[in-house]
Amino acid sequence: THFEDPLAHLAVSLDAQRAVQVACHDLAHEYAGGRWVALGGGGYAVVEVVPRSWTHLVGIAAGRPVAPETVIPEGWRREVFARTRSLGPVRMTDGRWPVAWASWEAGYDPADRLDQAVVAARRAVFPLRGLLA
Repeated sequence: THFEDPLAHLAVSLDAQRAVQVACHDLAHEYAGGRWVALGGGGYAVVEVVPRSWTHLVGIAAGRPVAPETVIPEGWRREVFARTRSLGPVRMTDGRWPVAWASWEAGYDPADRLDQAVVAARRAVFPLRGLLA
């Protein structure tokens, strides 16, 4: 979830969300005949994050991805300002592009509560799916 999400504390950028969306799309085409289900929410940052993330997702799913450096149309920004009094973002990126992937092993911290949750989920789910824990 995005770093502006006040509940999850995962600190994921919009650009990282887009990279994951591209990876899911590619995996779906490699392993599932192109079929995939996209789920999401977005009750926070309804100007800064939600519209851009969903636009990226729909574009990727439709085979017409939107480049991160794309300028957001001025008409959309005027509409956002008229409704929210917020100027809104100018581009489809939050400036954290390109995204660098890191292996689990490179960033794992046994004292970190999020890493502990990932390990617990892996231990609970992976054996049920025949995967290595």
